[in-house]
Amino acid sequence: MRLYYGNIFFLFKMEFISENKISEELVNSFNEDMTLELAKRLEEDDYMTPFDGLKDWHLLRALAINRPELTSDYIHLLDQEPFDEN
Repeated sequence: MRLYYGNIFFLFKMEFISENKISEELVNSFNEDMTLELAKRLEEDDYMTPFDGLKDWHLLRALAINRPELTSDYIHLLDQEPFDEN
């Protein structure tokens, strides 16, 4: 069974400060293997709810801002393609 967002952070004993803010401690605790697992989940895009995927996306974004050395291979997951509203 796939590890979903809540389970993976439980395993690594990490937590969000609140529902909307990612802690500095969480970002600083990430290593290459953990970032790879995060990227795999985002690539597979098989989340229970859209909000779980959004939380992972925000976490990867926080890593890209604060720990860019961990995310250089996964920046394509953050790129947003332009869309036509017409």
